[in-house]
Amino acid sequence: MFIPHTTTEGERWDQLAWRYYGDAHRYQPIVQANPHVPLTSALPAGLTLAIPMLETVLATEDLPPWMR
Repeated sequence: MFIPHTTTEGERWDQLAWRYYGDAHRYQPIVQANPHVPLTSALPAGLTLAIPMLETVLATEDLPPWMR
């Protein structure tokens, strides 16, 4: 599943990753889902990107036994 996103002038891949995933370093899934967009430091306005919805993985090893 994807979330559509229309870029604004100067938006960056890392900003999109932060906005949608809460982690600026997770921009690779967005780049891979949009091979038609060149890898530039800043994106032009008006592009429609597909933002992949990532599965959240719960770190159960950090939870106490009664919460697993």
